[in-house]
Amino acid sequence: MKVLIVDDDLALADVLSFTMRRSGYEVIAAHDGQTALQRWQAESPDLIILDINIPKLDGLSVCRQIRDQDDTPIIILSVRGEEDDIVDGLKLGADDYIVKPFSPRQLVARAEAVLRRTSNHAIFPAMITAGDLTLDSSRPEVRRDGQVVARLTRLECRLLEVLMLNKGQVMLNETLIDHIWGPVGGDKMMLKQLIYRLRHKIEADPSNPTYVENVPGMGYAFASGER
Repeated sequence: MKVLIVDDDLALADVLSFTMRRSGYEVIAAHDGQTALQRWQAESPDLIILDINIPKLDGLSVCRQIRDQDDTPIIILSVRGEEDDIVDGLKLGADDYIVKPFSPRQLVARAEAVLRRTSNHAIFPAMITAGDLTLDSSRPEVRRDGQVVARLTRLECRLLEVLMLNKGQVMLNETLIDHIWGPVGGDKMMLKQLIYRLRHKIEADPSNPTYVENVPGMGYAFASGER
């Protein structure tokens, strides 16, 4: 398993590299955003551990560019622990967000949890149709009337799969979290941000959704797409 560690603090990068190597990972290192993108493209790592405050291209920009092209799992590291900072990272598609300082054991545990939930995918039909939307999870993309309307990340695809397969039924927050992230990986804030991202890809008006409806106090349901 190959991990790309991106941090401009050389001492911390060495500690992180030692920690991950000791846990059996092959480690690639980068100390700025531009080099991180180059290493990601050249090495195809299984996981990226990404600091936000790095030179040349900040970590959020690196996350955004990678997520526009691929679903490589990303764990963001940051001294910024405010809710808005965490939300911004999750909105960009990060799979986890760890606030500094943290212990090496915590990092390894979080890395293993991310890799488990990104590799263990329930087997669903490759093509799912509900209403006028069709999800092709093999690509993954969403089509409306035969036309591609959105490309999805791995997590967005998992969310839409379970909602479409249970069209018209309320899916509890806890059920969705367990399906998408596993029993130790997600929370309601992460689910809320994933819903936000999905709506902005498939809804004509994300502020007035017609597909992914909120059921207050319970969860979400996939509707017909009509008003």
